[in-house]
Amino acid sequence: MKDVTETIGNTPMVNLSRIAKAFGAEGNIFAKLEYLNPGFSKKDRVALQMIVEAERAGLLTPGQAVVELTSGNTGTGLAIVCACKGYKFIACMSKGNSIERARMMKALGAEVVLVDQMPGSIKGQVSGEDLALVEERSKQIVQELNAFRADQFSLEACNHAHEYYTGEELWEQTDGKIDAFVDFLGSGSTFSGCSKTLKKHNPQIRCYVAEPSTAAIYAGKEITDKGHKVQGGGYCMDLPLVDKALIDGYVQITNDEAQDTARKLAECEGIFAGFSSGANVCAALKLLSTTEKGKNIVVTLNDSGLKYLSTDLFQ
Repeated sequence: MKDVTETIGNTPMVNLSRIAKAFGAEGNIFAKLEYLNPGFSKKDRVALQMIVEAERAGLLTPGQAVVELTSGNTGTGLAIVCACKGYKFIACMSKGNSIERARMMKALGAEVVLVDQMPGSIKGQVSGEDLALVEERSKQIVQELNAFRADQFSLEACNHAHEYYTGEELWEQTDGKIDAFVDFLGSGSTFSGCSKTLKKHNPQIRCYVAEPSTAAIYAGKEITDKGHKVQGGGYCMDLPLVDKALIDGYVQITNDEAQDTARKLAECEGIFAGFSSGANVCAALKLLSTTEKGKNIVVTLNDSGLKYLSTDLFQ
């Protein structure tokens, strides 16, 4: 391999039989271990795809800086890709996100700009309003430096990363024996990209959106609390990359459920993953106890628990 970017993708898949048994679930949860990418998250895929497609289209040229808003995972992926390709990378991140991510990006050569949260926001719980402040700062830096904006919330390259690769890997690794797919919405690219590919192979596969129970905007629920612990998603905003026609149902997850399931993943399966991985598995467990009893559900385990050691996830 010429550099570490060639190790991105083709992550292994495991049957979470132990945690399914612990929760009395009827059926199978097949989990793709995305935290085994070099940046310890699935966002390495979109980082690489955004840069590759921008280079092909002439939108990113040698010597140009790359800027992105991030909760840390996409930024880590971009730091890796930019280091290998010779671009300066500037990450803009809310101070509400875990500090491990900022330290990792800096170690990988990125410049990290930390943005204050809105007054009254809780550290560790980044809202859509907090994200808007990060977006404003990102735009300022892009304009100042004439930089390329690697926009994970709007570039089709992000959907392509999962449509062309992750979704196909899910299909191949299960021999097509998939009944359902469920994903916690961050930027929405994993849900849309994987769902499009899975439905291409089998239109009968049901694709579910997981959201915070207090902020389930896609399910049409009343928003009672925009703050929640699942970092990197549930921002209470309409996501341009989400194709609503692909959504077959919704699952709501509480903070405690996401956290408890992440802990159970470690205890039962030896899988040390983060909040959104806990949310995905929890959503799959709920489906196996209701509409998908006895079925095969696929999920992604999005990032490493190492990125949350400063939080209360594993205290």
